[in-house]
Amino acid sequence: MTTDDPWHHRDQPSPAAAQPSDAPSPTDQAGEPASTRKKRRLPFLVELPLLVLVAFALAVLLKTFLVQAFYIPSASMVPTLEVNDRILVNKVVFQLREPERGDIVVFHEQGGGPSGIEGALSDLAAGLGIVPPAQKDFVKRIIGLPGETLEVRDGVVFINDQRLQEATVQQGGYLRARGNDDFGPVRISEGKYFLMGDNRRNSADSRSSLGTVQRDEIVGRAFVVIWPPSNADVLTSPDFGLSPSPPPDAQAGAVTPPVVADEPERAPGV
Repeated sequence: MTTDDPWHHRDQPSPAAAQPSDAPSPTDQAGEPASTRKKRRLPFLVELPLLVLVAFALAVLLKTFLVQAFYIPSASMVPTLEVNDRILVNKVVFQLREPERGDIVVFHEQGGGPSGIEGALSDLAAGLGIVPPAQKDFVKRIIGLPGETLEVRDGVVFINDQRLQEATVQQGGYLRARGNDDFGPVRISEGKYFLMGDNRRNSADSRSSLGTVQRDEIVGRAFVVIWPPSNADVLTSPDFGLSPSPPPDAQAGAVTPPVVADEPERAPGV
């Protein structure tokens, strides 16, 4: 058969037809055509706002449900917390355990804002910066637990008629103010806590109009000072103990420590 036979040209596949249609493109080094990869990649101007939005949403969720920063404007917790300190508050810990004596906690002013779903939406809106916080927040230390009877005699705390052993400034950075102040005795209701500032003689706390604090008003436990750097520290609870009440004359010679001037009590969230 000669090469000019017309049937010969029909039987031979053309070079284009011989190449499989699904053969990878020379520019395809990742297993797919380069044109497809280009179509799937979002433009930078679209990716950037999405990344910012995701980061913002994560920050709001973190602040609303896990950890929140608070600013300390008063001297009621001196020397543990100084004026202008910034602290972080763990908002999950009391879902895992009950508040304990010695915990430094942030709590809402009682009856100062909505509750339930309305309260959750209000907190979310405040976290987004849409509205200011609906409640005032305070920071104090838990001293009395539910069911206990608390009394302050000449500045010394007694729990169930037993003296509360509190660490001194030198031992734990925790101020035990002993003055001529007396309070109680009062019995702490179930589900409530008795809170006091470390700067005992300059603190509006459960001894004043704040009263005992309900469990559900406690925001969380302060666990670290993050600002300023010079004050950065992990916040731990001092060792507490109860001992039998000393004779009345044993308390007469108590020395009153220096007192820090009074400051406003509000501790708003950052």
